[in-house]
Amino acid sequence: MNNLIVILVVSTILLSCKSDEKKVANTTTTSDENIVTLSDIQYKNAKIETTTLQQKNIATILKLNGKIDVPPQNMVSVSVPLGGYLQSTKLLPGMHVYKGDIIAIMQDQQYIQLQQDYLIAKSKLHFAELEYNRQKELNASQASSNKITEQAQAEVNMQKITMNALGEKLRLIHIKPENITANSISKSINIYSDINGYVSKVNVNIGKYVTPADVMFELINPIDIHLNLNVFEKDVAKLSIGQKVVAYDNAHIDKKYNCEIILISKDVAPNGTTDVHCHFETYDKALLPGMYMNADVKVSTNTNNALPEESIVNFEGKEYVFIETQKQQYKIQEVNIGTKENGFVSIKNTEILKDKTIVTKGAYTLLMKMKNKEE
Repeated sequence: MNNLIVILVVSTILLSCKSDEKKVANTTTTSDENIVTLSDIQYKNAKIETTTLQQKNIATILKLNGKIDVPPQNMVSVSVPLGGYLQSTKLLPGMHVYKGDIIAIMQDQQYIQLQQDYLIAKSKLHFAELEYNRQKELNASQASSNKITEQAQAEVNMQKITMNALGEKLRLIHIKPENITANSISKSINIYSDINGYVSKVNVNIGKYVTPADVMFELINPIDIHLNLNVFEKDVAKLSIGQKVVAYDNAHIDKKYNCEIILISKDVAPNGTTDVHCHFETYDKALLPGMYMNADVKVSTNTNNALPEESIVNFEGKEYVFIETQKQQYKIQEVNIGTKENGFVSIKNTEILKDKTIVTKGAYTLLMKMKNKEE
C-alpha cells in the first residue's frame, strides 16, 4: 500500500515538472513582432536582395507653390469705345477664336450720326478748298485782300481738323472713313478679336446696352502662360534666372511639367513672399490660367547617406526598412527619409543603419508577411 502511494506522488511530481517545462518552452519560442523569419521555400520565392548605406550626391529640393498666370499682353478685355446695343454674338466661354474674327455686332444711332457728321465735314472741306483756291487766285491779281485769303485758308484748316477727328472716331469702332459714302451709312458695327485664343468670360447678352466702361468679353491667348510661384524671402537668394523647375498639380502628381525661371520680383509682399515667374518649356492645353500648382526646385547638391528607393516601405504613414539580423531573419526599422533623386533617397537617422545589411528587393514581401503574422 505504501509503495502505491509513493508511486502516485512521484507520478504527480513528474507530470507537474513536464507541464512547467512546456510553459517555459512556449514562452521562449514566442517571436518578436518586429522580426520576420523566412523558411527556405519562402526565402527562395521572395528573392531577397540586400545592400548597405551608400554615399550619393542628392540635390536639396525647395518645395514651392503658386498658380498659372497669363501675361497682360495675352489677355484682352473687349469693350466698345462709343457704347451701343449688342445685336448678335455667338461666343461662349471656352470657345476658340482667331485674330480678325467677328465676335459681336453692335448697333446704335450714334454710329449713324458719326458717319453723317464725317460726310458733311468732308463735303465742307471740299467747298472750303475750292473757295481758298479761288481767293488765292484773286489775291494774286490784287482783286482780293490778304485777309479774305487768310480766312479762306483758316476755314480749310478747321474743316480738315473736324474731318480727321471724326475719322479717328470712326476707326475706333472699326469703320474705315475712306469707304464711307452717302449710300453706305450703316447703323451697325463689327467687333473683332485682337488675338488668337479662347473666350474666358462672356458678360453680355443680346439687346443689352453696353457703355464704354463695360467689358463685354475676355479673351486669353494661353500659348505664353507662365507659372507664378510664391517664395519666402529667406529662400529667394537660393534661386536664379534660368534655374530649372519641375511643376505638378495635386490632382495629377505623376504628371510633371518642366519650367525655367525667367523673372524674380524685387518686391516683398506684406506676407513675406515674393513672386517668381517661370516659363513652361512645352505648352499643354490642360494647363489653365488660375490653376494652382506645386513646384520643386533643386537648390544645392550634397553628399548624403542614401538607400535605393525600393528599400523603403510605407506603412500607416511612416517609412521603414528591413535589417538582416541573421540568415533569413529580418527586423523592421523606422527611418526618416529626405530628398529623392535618380532612384535613391537620403536617410536622416543614419546612425541606426550604420554597418547594417538592408533589404532592397523583397522589402514589401517581408512587410506583407509581417502583417499576416500579426493578423
